[in-house]
Amino acid sequence: MDKIPLETACEDSAVQFRDCFSVRYILSAALLCRLGYSIEKSCRETLPLPSEPVLRHETFILNSVLSSVAFLESTINELYADAADESCLLLEEDEGSALRLIAKRWKNGKNFDRAPVLYKYQRVLEITERPSFDDREPAYGNVRELVGIRNYLMHYKREWVPVNRGGLPGDRDRTTAEKFEQSLRTKFAPNPFAHRNSPFFPDKCLGHGCAEWAVVNSVVFADEFFRRLGLHPPYDAVREGLATR
Repeated sequence: MDKIPLETACEDSAVQFRDCFSVRYILSAALLCRLGYSIEKSCRETLPLPSEPVLRHETFILNSVLSSVAFLESTINELYADAADESCLLLEEDEGSALRLIAKRWKNGKNFDRAPVLYKYQRVLEITERPSFDDREPAYGNVRELVGIRNYLMHYKREWVPVNRGGLPGDRDRTTAEKFEQSLRTKFAPNPFAHRNSPFFPDKCLGHGCAEWAVVNSVVFADEFFRRLGLHPPYDAVREGLATR
């Protein structure tokens, strides 16, 4: 069978391509999570670790967490792009009704780019008259914490992190790192390579347990979002690549 050319001889014709970076991000997050796990599994009995495995482990874990949030941001941005672009093939399908509604009610993307990522998800559900996430839902609460970690890492400001508060002021004056400890300590296994006297965040927090929690919960949240919208997630075809260990 003859191959169908990607381009025609007509000078006025054009070949266009739409990427799906959300899929790349979640696959990257899962792969990095697995790489971090392999180091923890193979080096758990070799403490203290040489500097090279420690650096590799930290690199994998940090970027797995960052990629998990990048997945969430790309997912909602791509959905809006599909809705706003009337030439998108999705708008010709039965599922296009929700996208057409988004395009109609959030016209011209006013304030979309600058809106916080979780607000975008909630706003889309509101526009399409689907149930929005409740603050008490684990799917929403975990992702809110995850976005908080990403924001802290991306917009990092140095602060003193007490290992033992002793006579320091109470909860009202706790550092950002201490607030993370309060909300995250029981959610996943700590980094096995962290020194026992190190603060919880970031040292004990940023291990495979945190990266796995980030990947799993970002997908759980996105799954629930698309279920409420009645749309197929764009990452459905790559779920086999989302293993975390």
